[in-house]
Amino acid sequence: MLNRLLKKKGGFTLIELMIVVAIIGILAAIAIPNFIRFQAKSKQSEAKTNLKAIFTAQKAYFGEKDKYVTDFKVVGFDPEPGNRFSYGINGACAASVAVNARDYTGGCIGQDIARFTEVPTVGAPALTAGVTGTCPNCDFSAIATGNVDNDKNADTWGITSLATSATTLAGTCGIDSNKIGGGEPGNAYNDVSCP
Repeated sequence: MLNRLLKKKGGFTLIELMIVVAIIGILAAIAIPNFIRFQAKSKQSEAKTNLKAIFTAQKAYFGEKDKYVTDFKVVGFDPEPGNRFSYGINGACAASVAVNARDYTGGCIGQDIARFTEVPTVGAPALTAGVTGTCPNCDFSAIATGNVDNDKNADTWGITSLATSATTLAGTCGIDSNKIGGGEPGNAYNDVSCP
């Protein structure tokens, strides 16, 4: 009996191997799209963080000078190298904020061309960037656009100083609300959940 046990070699049958491969394939089909979606959502944090930094810089400048400006150098905003989003605080760059240039004094900062060479297609920007009204009774808006999931569409964000009432965002795709309050970044086109 012991001799028979020693002679029999163990192994997996072809059916058992095919079942294991099928299970791995099903798990991968479920996990990979979820991983890509969560990865894209984490990339959106750059836009939210930098828009809040722009808001803070503009508010600090307003506290000293009683006005807002459309010049990133004046307010001291410069995103970290490798930025995936383009930023605008000037109405002139609202339509083409996803430029591959860094025009700080013009109020437009493009995405980092060393890492991102393809400029995403931008629909309607989240807000009209720039300063509205006559200061000190003025407000400002800033926008951010970038690609977070490697398609042609751009994720668009906006922030404003208008605190009196909620501001309506231009886009409505893939977002929970098209209204934002002063100082809160709002997502006008969610590139993660829109086609």
